[in-house]
Amino acid sequence: MSTTWAEVTLEAPADLIDQLADFLVTLSGNGICVENLELDTFSLDTVEDAPVKTVKTYFTSDAGLQDKIATIEAYLSMHAAAYPGFVPHPPAITHIQEEDWANNWKKHFTPSRVGQRMVIKPTWEEWDGADDDIILELDPGMAFGTGTHPTSRLCLEALERIFFHEAPFSDPDSPIPADLLDVGTGSGILAIAAAKLGAGRVTAIDIDPKAVAIAQQNLELNRVQENVAVTAAPLKEVAGPFSVVVANILAEELVRMGPELVGKLRQDGYLILSGILTENEGTVLEGFAHFPLTLVETTRQAEWSCITYRLEG
Repeated sequence: MSTTWAEVTLEAPADLIDQLADFLVTLSGNGICVENLELDTFSLDTVEDAPVKTVKTYFTSDAGLQDKIATIEAYLSMHAAAYPGFVPHPPAITHIQEEDWANNWKKHFTPSRVGQRMVIKPTWEEWDGADDDIILELDPGMAFGTGTHPTSRLCLEALERIFFHEAPFSDPDSPIPADLLDVGTGSGILAIAAAKLGAGRVTAIDIDPKAVAIAQQNLELNRVQENVAVTAAPLKEVAGPFSVVVANILAEELVRMGPELVGKLRQDGYLILSGILTENEGTVLEGFAHFPLTLVETTRQAEWSCITYRLEG
């Protein structure tokens, strides 16, 4: 039998958040969530802290819920005087079934064609397509995406063009890439695609051990674990070089990691950079301008960009 939870959302001054968090954890016995701005950066040095933050906490929807809400309201009222301009508002309450968290997202993950040949298919769905479709089967887990976000799609489409020698990668004398490095692999979708497109050796890395575990499961689902090694090792410890390096992370991190990314490329290798908000294209182009790279193409979808370079021999 599923449990019904009450998601309680409230606002509080930023300077009160740590104290409030301790209070809510004690009151609820559960964790809390402090909502932050969605930022295209890994650096917190330049982020201005919002004066008021949104906090979410969770209680079971039982007879004692209203008493707990009253306790929260009394707590905020008691501390409000110490924060000029802050006026407490009643918390918002949303009732959620436990199975919603675990399964409802799956309703929106259905088979999706990417490029001309690839199909991303969740494990629980059937697919009746062309016999030569390249099926990328995925059970990503809630935290690591379905591979259909524009940043991933743009990378997959670039890989397809590279492996099939399609414009602007149409040099008939260029061999099929023998090896590929996937930086920030997440669900492992790009590494799986590379193996199925013909790469003989693929290395996938991610700083999150949970992502590594999810990616390993997906490699096994696609039966490419013999060709793909996934690891939490830092980039500097990965042995190169590679014919293709693909990095689907954030723009500022791409620039920061530029020397290491370029350093993993072999002569005439391709560097695919994604995770770039279109408004930040210039930052990435400027950051990579001093490397011996030729810009091959820039593709865009929605507000995202993907930039592909070739390392000059």
